[in-house]
Amino acid sequence: MTEKEIKSGLNIRTAEIEDVPLILEFIKGIAEFEKLSHMVTATEETLLESMFGKKSYAEVFFAEMDEVTAGFTVFFHNFSTFVGKQGFYIEDIFVKPEFRGKGVGKAMFLHCVKLAKERNCGRMEWTVLDWNPAREFYEYFGAGPVDGWHIYRMGADKFESALEK
Repeated sequence: MTEKEIKSGLNIRTAEIEDVPLILEFIKGIAEFEKLSHMVTATEETLLESMFGKKSYAEVFFAEMDEVTAGFTVFFHNFSTFVGKQGFYIEDIFVKPEFRGKGVGKAMFLHCVKLAKERNCGRMEWTVLDWNPAREFYEYFGAGPVDGWHIYRMGADKFESALEK
């Protein structure tokens, strides 16, 4: 699998600064799919700063099928103290509905695997909603849920009250 040519008509490309509006469009698309549109507070300005500012906190790539943007992936590096290496965390993989079942999701996922391997990551992680049929897709490739672990999240709206305790 080469960087650009995954299969005929399907290309993977790294996002550039001028793609910020497209990144936000995809974020809104995945939020709608997950029935979480009400939670999107990202703006072009926050994405510009977080992804292309002085310090980049996340990376993005797009899948294009026949020169039409079909999907996107957002990822960043975390760190595992147990492994002693950086990890590869997939925040989002999203394929537009009209492109599903055409190998776009597979190409993006395998591109993540390739990047994680090239970057000498100790592991790759992501979360999947319990109702999402993508769980079977990931299990096909050998991934599975982590027994005994639960994801906890604290939003920025709770930071101040936590500091006061």
